[in-house]
Amino acid sequence: MNSNIWDHALQQLHLPLTNPVLIFTLILFIILLAPILMAKIKIPDIVGFVIAGTIIGPYGLNLLTKNLAVELFATIGLLYIMFIAGIELNLAEFKRQKHKSLIFGFLTFSIPIVIGFPLCYYLLGYPLLTSLLTASMFATHTLVAYPIVSKYRVSENEAVSVTVGGTILTDTTVLIILAIIIGAKNGGLTSAFWLQLITSLTVFFLIVFLVIPVVAKWFFNKPEINKTSHFVFILTGMFFSAFLAQMAGLDPIIGAFIAALALNRLILRPSKLFSNIEFMGNAIFIPFFLISVGMVVNFHVFFAGLGALIVAISLTIAALAGKWASAFLTQKILGYSNIQRKLIFGLSSSHAAATLAIILIGYKSKIIDDNILNGTVVLILVTCIVASIATEHAGKKLALTKHPEPAEV
Repeated sequence: MNSNIWDHALQQLHLPLTNPVLIFTLILFIILLAPILMAKIKIPDIVGFVIAGTIIGPYGLNLLTKNLAVELFATIGLLYIMFIAGIELNLAEFKRQKHKSLIFGFLTFSIPIVIGFPLCYYLLGYPLLTSLLTASMFATHTLVAYPIVSKYRVSENEAVSVTVGGTILTDTTVLIILAIIIGAKNGGLTSAFWLQLITSLTVFFLIVFLVIPVVAKWFFNKPEINKTSHFVFILTGMFFSAFLAQMAGLDPIIGAFIAALALNRLILRPSKLFSNIEFMGNAIFIPFFLISVGMVVNFHVFFAGLGALIVAISLTIAALAGKWASAFLTQKILGYSNIQRKLIFGLSSSHAAATLAIILIGYKSKIIDDNILNGTVVLILVTCIVASIATEHAGKKLALTKHPEPAEV
């Protein structure tokens, strides 16, 4: 009897873990303990989640692999980041400052490509399509550090609105470029290709901006429908929009953000519905996504030869330099403060979901080689850490400026 119990226990603890209850328990322990440990050494929670993912992932202790359950929660977390960013966006202020978002969007798109293409084509010696795809990857960024902005309640700062607006502009453009590059690789840049792309994008925007808000308004005005159903409806709308974006050839993160814009005026702030959306994201789903980002980091690339190391370092430096230059020029053109520049850099310098999606698609299409794939994974880890630290510092300073600490008596 004891032998059977012992064998059963060993089977449950066999690595990587496969028991869903044990997997979820481990993730919850990390979500619980990482912020406590990071607070002791004054490092943002986000960094702790990413590092924890690296430790428990397949290239660390191999406690977890990116199985279907992890992928599901990570996808929800990523969509949540984009959705919350869109919900918290002050649309009236955004419309008033839209030209500033266009300026930042243009800079954060073009400067990284101007830096990245010569690096890949001339210095690293990659072919044209590979260099174009890798350079476009530098232009993307994921709002990994946005929860820090929410934590310090500085999301209404103009620099945040401009950065969020620029994020969507540049990521959408890059993902359309990705579709074009893949089409060129497959010899498919025909009139039918362009017609299908334009039609699918048009249908997507019409459904999200015209149909979903009307249905939501009708649903929210039904007195017999309870508040829990309102929350479920919001999640359904977010995922449905993400799926439509995928069908249109865009990344699901674009769909989640566009859904947030479409529903923005219907979700009052503050309200119980808004609080529930934020709570679920910050407590479970977003940390899950950050842990999953860490799980793809493979430090073995540093020992895979000098070529892999050179590519990894080059890509990381170019990515951070491009985003810093974009934030610097945005500051000078729009007259922002140094803290706002640091906030823009922090929010826009982290590469994660869109970057990984672009590189993986390029790798499967044999446009990207192993060195760029591995180098990008290192880039993701480093940029997420740098972005989190920069945003934490800037967000804290802005919060103190907005709400000064009382003087000691």
